[in-house]
Amino acid sequence: MGRSFRGGVRRLAGPAATAAAVVVAAAATGCGIGGDEASGGARAVNWYVFNEPGGAYEQAIRDCNQQADGRYRINYVRLPTDANQQRELIVRRLAAEDDTVDLVGMDVIWTAEFAEAGWILPWEGERREAAEEGRLEGPLATVTYEGEVWAAPFTSNTQLLWYRRDRVDDPPEDFTWDEMIDDAVQQGRDIEVQGRQYEGLTVWVNALIESAGGQIVNDEGDVVVDDTARTAAEIIRKLARSPAAPPGLATNAEDDARLGFESGRSNYQLNYTFIYPSAAEVGEDFQANIGWARYPRSVPGEPSRPPLGGINIGVGAYSEKPDLAFDAAECLTSEANQLIAAEKGGLAPSSAAVYDEPALREAFPFADLLRESIEAGGPRPVTPAYADISLAIQKTYHPPDDVDPATVVQELTDRIDRAVEGGIF
Repeated sequence: MGRSFRGGVRRLAGPAATAAAVVVAAAATGCGIGGDEASGGARAVNWYVFNEPGGAYEQAIRDCNQQADGRYRINYVRLPTDANQQRELIVRRLAAEDDTVDLVGMDVIWTAEFAEAGWILPWEGERREAAEEGRLEGPLATVTYEGEVWAAPFTSNTQLLWYRRDRVDDPPEDFTWDEMIDDAVQQGRDIEVQGRQYEGLTVWVNALIESAGGQIVNDEGDVVVDDTARTAAEIIRKLARSPAAPPGLATNAEDDARLGFESGRSNYQLNYTFIYPSAAEVGEDFQANIGWARYPRSVPGEPSRPPLGGINIGVGAYSEKPDLAFDAAECLTSEANQLIAAEKGGLAPSSAAVYDEPALREAFPFADLLRESIEAGGPRPVTPAYADISLAIQKTYHPPDDVDPATVVQELTDRIDRAVEGGIF
């Protein structure tokens, strides 16, 4: 089937938007967001972004403000760490046409929705060249919608396959999910994944589908659910019903996977790079015995397309100082600040050149694989209806041990149709 959902975003308007703006305004002044308040003034540029705990964003802001030499002053308006809460607060502000939102630290899945709604400005001419220069293809795909660039890639992220080198052989380059599950069962160990009914499950499903050669939304913006959805269901069900399924698979998120791996119960883990510095706290011997490999293949002969995450920086459409905002965004997303984000926050760069920096390679000894995986990564569906589609995917594939490969294609198709039309799924 094929169906376009362009223009399908539902915007807050009228009294609802006004009330929402009041609620969020209260949060921004200390009731829910925390940190510096959004402030006015001819030079102030407010950056709404999640509260990064490592100090990387604070240092980038200090450095950019110093380089600006009085032309602008970036204010750090801290959003919650939860991605759903971040989106809710930002959507309410932008739907109310809040002119204090100069810059938005955007999850990679927000681009199409925000662009279609007219909430962010396109990067054009020399601005676009600056946003694209030196960037890896994966991050560039997350800022592009209908041929235009809507943000500057800042940090990226992907999942690697982490494994215990003291227990299993190095996985071959063409390692598949089936082979990994069979090996884990034979070894009597688990595979750590994210099976909770939340965005992490969508990430898993989408990566399996993309790695099987399919898409959920094609390049024309149409939803195209095909037999690759069945392949994803077969893999998920096989793991969930095997002895290699970790305890609580249906409620596990990223940190649960990390803890399970650190406990010694598993030989394999699919997760983001934050697990590597955490392993050092378990013990140097434990970290030394961790190996890394590319995301497993869904089917033999088809290269995997690892998940893509990260933060892009967009310019708010209602900002009263867009030129200053664009300048500030270019500074924040510079290669120097990407390196700071990697060193202090463990956040992967979006520019290829940063991966050759000695400091980056020291922090990320798997830098080459990380760059390769991000370059080859498969973005989640680029559509204004993403939030609804993600919920439909989660509902269809949860719980993992109950997903039915024989009916999953039709179930997912029907749920996406009902979700986008505003029905119950």
